Amino acid sequence: MSDSEKPLFSRHEHALEKAYEVCPECGSELAIKHSKSGAFWGCVNYPNCQYTRPVVEHERVEDKVLVGSECPECGNELAVKQGRYGMFIGCTNFPDCHHIEHEEGNASADITCPSCNTGQLVERQSRFGKSFYACDAYPKCKYAVNHQPVEGQCQKCNFGLLLKRNMAAGEKLQCAQKKCGHFQT
Repeated sequence: MSDSEKPLFSRHEHALEKAYEVCPECGSELAIKHSKSGAFWGCVNYPNCQYTRPVVEHERVEDKVLVGSECPECGNELAVKQGRYGMFIGCTNFPDCHHIEHEEGNASADITCPSCNTGQLVERQSRFGKSFYACDAYPKCKYAVNHQPVEGQCQKCNFGLLLKRNMAAGEKLQCAQKKCGHFQT
């Protein structure tokens, strides 16, 4: 058979066969559909058939028990688990016990919260990995700032907290009160 007589695609290399899939519930065709959560495979026979599956199958990591650890609430062992926001350490007795190990924030030079005057400002991490400083009396006090707090008083409004800012001209101190925002000289 010469090159001109060969079919363009052989049966096992045909691209359309890979895109055509059959619904395991009703036998209809599956098609890629889109929602606010992203793309997924869905049955074209919807709403009669409600079969769906994700386009990309994510690998599931098995829970790894931390030998020698103990849950402070129920006494069972702790395990490294995978959740919707990533890896975390939690109790193996879930759902009876909801204990999760939290990373403790670093005290920021024992600076008192200017909002409630009882809590201390501690460094925390957002779920995106950015640092911020919040009152440790949360949820009673919801005071938080994005830049490192420094004890001191604003020259303009006398607010009792300053923020260390890295500017193009170097490190500067700014009033932590949002209405003021004065840079110290």
